[in-house]
Amino acid sequence: ACAQAVAQAEAGAELLDVNAGLPGIDEAATLERLVTELQAVTDLPLQLDSTKPEALARALRLYNGKPIVNSVNGEEKPLAEILPLCKKYGAAVIGLTMDQGGIPATAEARFAIAERILQAALSYGIPKEDVIIDCLTLTVSAEQDKAVETLRAMQMVRERLGLHCALGVSNISFGLPNRTLITASFLTLAMAHGLDLPIINPNTAAVMDAIRAFNVIYNRDKNAEAYIA
Repeated sequence: ACAQAVAQAEAGAELLDVNAGLPGIDEAATLERLVTELQAVTDLPLQLDSTKPEALARALRLYNGKPIVNSVNGEEKPLAEILPLCKKYGAAVIGLTMDQGGIPATAEARFAIAERILQAALSYGIPKEDVIIDCLTLTVSAEQDKAVETLRAMQMVRERLGLHCALGVSNISFGLPNRTLITASFLTLAMAHGLDLPIINPNTAAVMDAIRAFNVIYNRDKNAEAYIA
C-alpha cells in the first residue's frame, strides 16, 4: 500500500483514497496501521474509505490534518453513526446518493438524497464546505440510460446546493472493451457537469491527460503551463 501511495503521488494524485475493506482481515486495525504508515511516506491528504464507525474512529484519532471520510449515504443509521465522528475530528465527508431503496434511477431522486445528507451534516455542526456528494456511477454496459442521470444529478448538486462532487469514474466502463476510452470520455463530461473530485487511477496516462486538457479548455490551467510541462 505504501509503495502504491508513492507511485500514485508521483503520477499526480492530489489525495489518496485508503480502503482496508478486504475479506478476512481486521479492517479497523489495518486502516489504523495504514494511516500511520502512509503518513510516513507521503504528505498527500488521505480519504478514509470505510463504512464501519469503529475503523473510522481509530483511523481519525491518528490522522494528522484534515481527512475526508468516504462515506455515508441517505439512511438514518450511517448518518447517525458517522457524522458525529466527522464533526469530532474535523473531517470532510462524502455522501452517496443512495438509501435503503438503493440507487435511484433519476437525477431528481438522487438530488433529494443529497439534500437530505447536507441537512443532516449541518444539524451535526459540519460546515457546508465539508460536505461532498457522490452521485454514483453505474456501468454503462448494463445501465446505459443512467450515465446521463449521474451527469444531471451532479450539475443539480453543484448549481442548487453549491457542493463539491466526487465520483468513482472507472465504474462507468466495467465490462466493455477499451475501458480507458470510455472512462476518459465520461470523465471529461463529468467535469463539465461539476465533478471536481474524481476518484481515478493516476497511473492511467489517458485519464490524467484528459484532466490536463480539460483544465486548459476551461481556463483553469493559466497559459496552459501544467499542460505544457
